Amino acid sequence: MSSIIKVFLLLAVMVCISKAQLHEPGQQCLCQRVRGLLGLRSDIKEIQIYKATIFCNKVEILVTVNSGLRYCLNPQMKAVKKLVARIMTKQRASTASPVKLTPTPAATSTARL
Repeated sequence: MSSIIKVFLLLAVMVCISKAQLHEPGQQCLCQRVRGLLGLRSDIKEIQIYKATIFCNKVEILVTVNSGLRYCLNPQMKAVKKLVARIMTKQRASTASPVKLTPTPAATSTARL
């Protein structure tokens, strides 16, 4: 094999390795963008809270509205923190509450309003 072919093969391997390293752990999140507004509470059908994992190094909050549209909320927003705290308080206060927080195997919590 000529030396030129060896150089091209080496370059191709280096390109493949560099492409594979772009997908670092902790960067494969569901939410690429977060929404700044919470919207109407009456329109919210379901809230899913995803804990930080090795695949995504941040907490993600997905909201499903009655129309079926899903969007992500910023967990650092004051209104979002209040909403999550209210859901957690209702869950702890009563088991007969209409708000149900159920963990799933994917390390999420789902609240149905």
